[in-house]
Amino acid sequence: MNQPDLGLKVAELRQQKGLTQEQLAAKCEVSPRTIQRIESGEVDPRAYTLHCLGTALDFDFGEENTANESLWLAALHLSSILCILFIPFLLWSWKKNQSYKIDQQGRLVLNFQITMTLLLFGSALCMLVGLPAMLLLTMNREEAFRLLWQLLALFSLFPFILIGLFCTYQGVVNAVRALSDKPVQYRLSIPFIK
Repeated sequence: MNQPDLGLKVAELRQQKGLTQEQLAAKCEVSPRTIQRIESGEVDPRAYTLHCLGTALDFDFGEENTANESLWLAALHLSSILCILFIPFLLWSWKKNQSYKIDQQGRLVLNFQITMTLLLFGSALCMLVGLPAMLLLTMNREEAFRLLWQLLALFSLFPFILIGLFCTYQGVVNAVRALSDKPVQYRLSIPFIK
């Protein structure tokens, strides 16, 4: 892993462990200024310091493999088209320790997928429970059932088609952005995984 990604990863892992820069420096037997310079991207740590950081933070910094990083990033973003949370989760879990970019962008994809999955379930719940309840409360039972079937036939696929088109658009656009090394962003995404 090269700077500045290395420094960002060290800072992220240190914060996840709840350590201060001074505490991490004490564990690695280096000065706090060294940790500050590594995290800010000013210096590349020596091999021994990198090994100590990896031991203290439970992370293998030597495992970075960015040879096919662009391919994996594109696959990760395009997997969001399917609206199946399982596929991007598998890709992210498998490759997150090998690349800082895959780790960060994988979190974005997973947050987007979780949000869209919740939206799909919410849409289905509204269609299958909310609409019938509303109709049954406002009309007599016979008219309500007739109107319900007509409305379900007419509008049942509309929210799912919209969500599918939105997921396709976001996946393709972000795959292209990742391949051209531009920042990716998923609109309407709730940050569940930080």
